[in-house]
Amino acid sequence: MAPLELAMQGLAVFGLVLFLVLWLMHLMSIIYVRLHLHKKRSEVKQPFAQLAGVSLLKPLKGVDPNLISNLETFFTLDYPKYEILLCVQDQDDPAVDVCKKLLGKYPNVDARLFIGGKKVGINPKINNLMPGYEGAKYQLVWICDSGIRVKPDTLTDLANQMTEKVGLVHGLPYVADRQGFAATLEQVYFGTSHPRSYISANVTGIKCVTGMSCLMRKDVLDQAGGLIAFAQYIAEDYFMAKAIADRGWKFSMATQVALQNSGSYSIGQFQSRMIRISKHSSYFCILVGVLVPAEPSYRWGSGRRSMMAASLFCCQIDWI
Repeated sequence: MAPLELAMQGLAVFGLVLFLVLWLMHLMSIIYVRLHLHKKRSEVKQPFAQLAGVSLLKPLKGVDPNLISNLETFFTLDYPKYEILLCVQDQDDPAVDVCKKLLGKYPNVDARLFIGGKKVGINPKINNLMPGYEGAKYQLVWICDSGIRVKPDTLTDLANQMTEKVGLVHGLPYVADRQGFAATLEQVYFGTSHPRSYISANVTGIKCVTGMSCLMRKDVLDQAGGLIAFAQYIAEDYFMAKAIADRGWKFSMATQVALQNSGSYSIGQFQSRMIRISKHSSYFCILVGVLVPAEPSYRWGSGRRSMMAASLFCCQIDWI
């Protein structure tokens, strides 16, 4: 058999295997979502009054039209014992006024505002959160991005997943309904390609966690050096998850999604975000970094090898 013919047969086998893997990922994700994300809210694992206290760390920078309404959903959580630690880096940041307005509106909610941050490394998010982390009084910490919107029972759902052997509970990223083409494009991505890879990776034991909404055991993080230990990394969520997994703890996915609800969005912002996601996923998770950009080549009837090469190339460069 000629070398060229042998190479073509090998490529054909590889293509068939890749095609089957992609469909297996698709089916796994559908089944998992149907079984896990559609559980009845009455399926409570722990008595409500006995749920552990939670310290919510909220990193804030700037404002958008939805910031105050998103933040307000955390002040109306139906949970027996939690505190809100609002962290803003700069005194002149307009987010400070938003925080003060909510603190005045909900005086009975245990909430504090930290301004100034603490320079401990290259990661601006960690620098911003350090004062709040050091002031946290509960042994469960919930790091949740500023653009996330929650339901009254979201924290209850997260805490119910924090069973005896679980060290981290994360939410599947999704996007709220918003106006505009860029917002629709982002929702399509987080409703198709991203969850398919994210869920199948977690189902097969690959630790793929995003830091949009993560509930973690503070004592386990402290064993790894505390929040300051991750200030040297830009992808702090990956390394925090790795540190927890390395100490023998399991992960669990919440039955509610991490609902992103940014008030302003554009095609340029979407493109920049996809570049960041592709960089991080290709470096930390080969399954996501290679199979996701390769997937479009199997949705077109011709030029599949060219499409796959172009997809992989575009996902690895940062000047497009």
